[in-house]
Amino acid sequence: MNEAEGLRQRRPFRPQVITEDSPAQEAKEGSTYSSKVFRVTFLTLAASLTVPLLGVTVLLDCPIDPQPISLKEPPLLTGVLEPNVKLRKAERLWENQLVGPESIVNIGDVLFTGTADGKIIKIEDGEIQTIARIGHGPCGTREDEPTCGRPLGIRVGPNNTLFVADAYYGLYEVNPGTGETKMLVSTKTLIEGQKLSFVNDLTVTQDGRKIYFTDSSSKWQRRDYLFLIMEGTDDGRLLEYDTVTKEVKVLMVGLRFPNGVQLSPAEDFVLVQETTMARIRRYYVSGLMKGGADMFVENMPGLPDNIRLSSSGGYWVAMSAVRPNPGFSLLDFLSEKPWIKRMTFKLLSQETVTKFVPKYSLVVELSETGSYRRSFHDPNGVTVAYVSEAYEHNGYLYLGSFRSPFICRLNLQHV
Repeated sequence: MNEAEGLRQRRPFRPQVITEDSPAQEAKEGSTYSSKVFRVTFLTLAASLTVPLLGVTVLLDCPIDPQPISLKEPPLLTGVLEPNVKLRKAERLWENQLVGPESIVNIGDVLFTGTADGKIIKIEDGEIQTIARIGHGPCGTREDEPTCGRPLGIRVGPNNTLFVADAYYGLYEVNPGTGETKMLVSTKTLIEGQKLSFVNDLTVTQDGRKIYFTDSSSKWQRRDYLFLIMEGTDDGRLLEYDTVTKEVKVLMVGLRFPNGVQLSPAEDFVLVQETTMARIRRYYVSGLMKGGADMFVENMPGLPDNIRLSSSGGYWVAMSAVRPNPGFSLLDFLSEKPWIKRMTFKLLSQETVTKFVPKYSLVVELSETGSYRRSFHDPNGVTVAYVSEAYEHNGYLYLGSFRSPFICRLNLQHV
């Protein structure tokens, strides 16, 4: 072997170097280029959607002017408040024969209630009959409600006449035999310079002389009750009507959605459910404390609606929305975040927002001093939905509702 051949054989192997022009590098660059194009396209699209949306949101009017509200941490659902399904033992009566039986009373074995279509009806021997209506048709839509009327609280007077609080028309006396209606307080009349926009519930003294009633707001009507809650409006009032002198007095002001009312058995004070604040206020109407007010129950596990006497000397309180603890409470989360409320109602209707509120019916019995005695629950509102009132009669709880197409009846011996 000559020297030239040896050098050729000992020449080291040189690996192939992929240059910038190689196919692999071209593929990598193509991929990087595609990613950049995608990112730019995505960001451009996102910006093109977000900027107009934010602009529209800023420019859109908000129907409410929400105020921050301070609520305490909800009470733990333990002990007598422990969740159960006792309300599911209730039976539905007259299903799809009536809608929104908000409040219930009885004269003997005959039941009376007001419904969402403006009627005051009686139920005798299982048959439903319309006895009166305060408003007039058409009925059935949100727009119709102010003229149709919406009877809410209903009570029986000493002469077996009915006293009715119509959200849009005011206080009325109704003869259950003839159907004759008599206006007592009209919403067209200003009371101490403020209009009645949302007459809600009432309670009557045993002699029929005094009627205590709530006006939930001078700004919002019943059909806008969700606006009232979310705005935290504090223009609600407790009022007194004297059936002899025909005078109306304002007893309490600055209430946030005053709702159900109930005289104590001794008629020395009136309890007022303050729905937005999840509490019950007490106003003294006789005795040494007359004219004074204090807190009866604070920081309740849900939003209280109507309140009625129990046979044990206490009170039944109905709640159609709870503040779960443990759990997530939408009301508590939003209470000190008015900007979220404002954004929400710029984009969504009341009906849409309502769908995000979990169904949960809760009825509690309070003692005469305001402590919890027992509670009946229906998580998810399977049987009892949108409960507004628990009215005790002959060993049963009759459960009213502001929108369900039935009345529920719960045998208290079974729970």
